[in-house]
Amino acid sequence: MEGFKEKPVAFSKQYVIDTDDIYSFGLETFGEVQARKYENLIDKIASELAQSYWMYPECRHLLSKKHNYRNIILNSHLIIYRICS
Repeated sequence: MEGFKEKPVAFSKQYVIDTDDIYSFGLETFGEVQARKYENLIDKIASELAQSYWMYPECRHLLSKKHNYRNIILNSHLIIYRICS
């Protein structure tokens, strides 16, 4: 995206816990192939945030004056992230 510099991406402990839980649920419910496929999709989107952090809409659940909370809707999951200056 032009006009936006790349920002480093840092993952919280909760992100790691939640993605592990999502994988475990997917493994039990849909099997290893689907669970791994979904985990890879989450990892891909998260790793691309360094360049595409403004691409997603502002999170309507966490409104702020700086508009620094954004969300990604991925199937039935809501991924909320914060853009730090």
